[in-house]
Amino acid sequence: MILTSQTLSDLPESILTSPYDRDGVTAGIVHLSVGNFHRAHQAVYTDRALALPGQSGWGIVGMGLMDHPAEVAKAEALHAQDGLYTLRECPPNRPDTVRVVKSLVEYMHAPADRDAALKRLTDPAIRIVSMTVTEGGYYMDEAGRFMTEHPAIAEDLHRPVPHTAFGMMTEALRQRREAGITPFTILSCDNVPSNGDVARNAVLSFARLRDPELATWIEANVAFPSCMVDRITPAVHPADVARLDAQSGVEDRVPVFCEDFIQWVVEDSFPAGRPAWDQAGVLFTNDVEPYEQVKLRMLNASHSTLALPGVLMGYRLVDEAMGDEHLAALLEQFLRHDVEPQLTAPPGISLPDYATQLLERFRNHAVSDQLLRITSDSTSKLPVFLRATAEDVLQKAQDPRRIAFVLACYCAYLTGRDDVEATFAVTEPRLSAEDRALALDPNPAKALDMSVFAGWGLENSAEFLTRFIQTREDLKTRGTAAILKDLVANV
Repeated sequence: MILTSQTLSDLPESILTSPYDRDGVTAGIVHLSVGNFHRAHQAVYTDRALALPGQSGWGIVGMGLMDHPAEVAKAEALHAQDGLYTLRECPPNRPDTVRVVKSLVEYMHAPADRDAALKRLTDPAIRIVSMTVTEGGYYMDEAGRFMTEHPAIAEDLHRPVPHTAFGMMTEALRQRREAGITPFTILSCDNVPSNGDVARNAVLSFARLRDPELATWIEANVAFPSCMVDRITPAVHPADVARLDAQSGVEDRVPVFCEDFIQWVVEDSFPAGRPAWDQAGVLFTNDVEPYEQVKLRMLNASHSTLALPGVLMGYRLVDEAMGDEHLAALLEQFLRHDVEPQLTAPPGISLPDYATQLLERFRNHAVSDQLLRITSDSTSKLPVFLRATAEDVLQKAQDPRRIAFVLACYCAYLTGRDDVEATFAVTEPRLSAEDRALALDPNPAKALDMSVFAGWGLENSAEFLTRFIQTREDLKTRGTAAILKDLVANV
C-alpha cells in the first residue's frame, strides 16, 4: 500500500497513528535540515502534542538546505507522501512498533526555490525555527569563533537571498522586523554543548557582518533556548528501505527506524509560544547543561570510543562490536574511571544506572547502528564529545591510557584501512589537507598538531604523550585487538 494522506485510513491495524485530524493542522514550526534524527525525535514529540486540545497550529514545515541528489530525492519522496513516513521503534526485548508520523505537514527543498523558502520563514504563523545541521554545521573554529572567512559564509554575505541556515534566518528576521512581525524563536537541536548559545553566536555573527543594527535588534528580541536530545537513529540504506517496507506492509520511500528510548530536555524560553511538548514527554528546565554533559560525555563519547577501534578491528555494526568482550570492557572502564568521576548528576539521574542502560542500548540487535555513521565527521565530534573528559583526566593526573588509545585509533581510522587491510569510507568533510598530512606523518607525535586537538593541552602531559606515541606505533605492528586486550586487562 502506498503511503499518502488518502491511504491513512486504510493502514494495517498493527500500525499506530496519533489521534488527530491532520486536515486541521497548520504549520507553526519550520525545521531546517530534516534528517532521520529529526523525524525520529522532535517530529515524534510534536506528533504527540498535536493530539492534544488546542495544538493544531504547531505542524512542521520541513526545509532541506543542501543542493544534493539525495536531498532532492528526499524532497520528491516526502512530496509524494504528503510529508508522511513510517517510524519503526525497536525495543531490545519486545516486538517492534510501527507508527506513521503526521506532524510534517509540508516539505520544501530550499535550493529549488529560495525565494519561496525565505517567504515561508517570514510567515507570521511560524513561531519557531528549529534545526539539526550537525555538530560541524555552525561554522565555529576550535576557539568558538564564527568562521567569517569560510567560503559559504563569505558568499552568503553578498547574496540577496542567502543559502546557509544562518543567512536565511538572519534575512527572514530582517524582513519580519521591517514588516512588524514578531520574531521566531531559534531552537538548535544538535549535539553541541550549549547549543542555544552556539546558535545565537552564529546568527549574531552573521547579522553583524551584514547589518549591525539588525544584529542589535536580534540580540534584544530573539530567544535561543538550549536543549539536549537523545535517540539512537541509524542511517537508512536502500536495503533497509526494502526491509522496513516488507515488515510494515506499507510502501514508504523514506522510512526511519530507531531505538525505543527517547529523551528531550529543553530550556523553557519561547516568547512567541511553543507546542505543549511538556505534556508529550519533554522535560523543561532552567538549566539544560547538567543533562547535556551527561549525554555528550557518556553516550556520545562512548559511541566514538567504541566505533573508532571497532572499525579498525573489522566490525561495522554497533551491536556486533558490543559482542566483543574487550570493546565492551573498554566502554565500561571508560565510563567508570574516566567519565563518571568528572560529572555531577542532574536531578533524578544515577550515573552508574545511566551507564548500565547506555551499554544495553548499544547492545540492541534490532537497531544495529552503523559504526561508520558514528565515526563520520569525528574531526568535529571529538572536540565536542571527548575533549572535556580528556582535559579532566590529564589535569587530575589520572590514567590517560584509554584517552590515548581512542585518539590513536582516530588517527589510524583516517587511513581508511582496518587491521586486515580492508578499506572503508572515511567521511571527514572538515578535515583539511594539512591536518590529514599531520595524521599520516611518520612522526606519530605530529598528529597532536592537528587542529582537531587545538587547545586540549595533550602535549603538556608527558605520560599521555608517551602512551599516545607508543599506541600509534603498536597499532601498526600489533593491531588494534591485541593492544585493546592488554589495555582492558591492566586497569
